[in-house]
Amino acid sequence: MEDQEIRAALDRHWAASDANEFEAEHDIYREDAVLDYPQSGERIRGRHHIQASRAAQPNRKHFTVRRVIGAGDLWITEFILTYDGQPSYTVSIMEFIDGKVAHETQYFSDPFAPGPSRAQWVERMP
Repeated sequence: MEDQEIRAALDRHWAASDANEFEAEHDIYREDAVLDYPQSGERIRGRHHIQASRAAQPNRKHFTVRRVIGAGDLWITEFILTYDGQPSYTVSIMEFIDGKVAHETQYFSDPFAPGPSRAQWVERMP
């Protein structure tokens, strides 16, 4: 699969994720896909289990994709995942086999106040 096709699939995936279109959101995964959440120590096996776990999430969510980079079988998306108005800065690492996600790892980070010790060297990000 060409990089442009994978990028288009990723764009559809994140748009469907934001719209709560659970079928379309999970078209990108292989049947035997694995999803890891290292911070909670969870691993979910199988596209249907991944989809069911996300459909069961009670919070209102919104995805703001900041950037997508990658080539070949490795793609990384940086996005802000907002649950009930609380942002979480998120990185998704997707490994593809034959044009579908075989393995995804997601890392989450809550925002924090800027450090005063480095204030003279920084500028505020939008």
